[in-house]
Amino acid sequence: MPYIEKHSPGAFCWIDLGTTDIEAADNFYHSVFGWHIKNVPIGPESFVSIYQLEGRAVAAAYPLRPEQRSKGVMPHWMVYIAVDNADEAANRVSQLGGKVLAPPFDMSDSGRMATFQDPMGGVFSVWQAKKNIGTEITGVDGTLCWAELSTPDPTRASQFYSDLFGWKAVADERDPTRYLHIVNGESYVGGFPLSERRDRKVPPRWLIYFAVSDCDAVANRAERRGAKIYLPPTTHEGVGRMAVIADPEGAAFALFQSARHT
Repeated sequence: MPYIEKHSPGAFCWIDLGTTDIEAADNFYHSVFGWHIKNVPIGPESFVSIYQLEGRAVAAAYPLRPEQRSKGVMPHWMVYIAVDNADEAANRVSQLGGKVLAPPFDMSDSGRMATFQDPMGGVFSVWQAKKNIGTEITGVDGTLCWAELSTPDPTRASQFYSDLFGWKAVADERDPTRYLHIVNGESYVGGFPLSERRDRKVPPRWLIYFAVSDCDAVANRAERRGAKIYLPPTTHEGVGRMAVIADPEGAAFALFQSARHT
């Protein structure tokens, strides 16, 4: 199986879901992706959920705190990017024009994290791994396979993230959409879509993609379990088939079926 033992700096290394109904989220994602649920208590009446495939961590979910909800924080998926030093990353973010929303702090002995906002408003976190590397499996249905940032200024965003993480932003000259691919080392890991294609009513945000073998079947299954379809399964010639949906609590994510499965 395609197990992960370590994430390279600059890789998308973890995702978690902040939600208003964690039990409903557990049931939904188990039904849609077949994730196994491991509940970890965090208080007398609360827990976080670790989502697993093949006994390996895929993602996590946690209940949004009252103070988050009072500030209007809606259910959402958060993307984490691997770093060697979270404190150095925080310093760089400020120098590059971003904001530190949550300064670096330790998650027991699992790792050290921080949450930032890029100059255009996109929010993301970094993870300095200790005992917990993050996601532990890839390349199978229900695992993180891509992440892209919807932003009003892809060029400026790509410069910010390249300066922060050492990413390269690469465009295919044959591609009329001028999509900027994120290349970390030698790996294509995400992208910056053309700003004209984004919904201007939606604030800048990262969208995560889960690999699936049958986009239509998974989208239909999700819809039957209360999901909202933002973009129905659509084929992108030579790339694959994708859909964008939101879970019953409103957290958006995407499905991606590689062209080799179409």
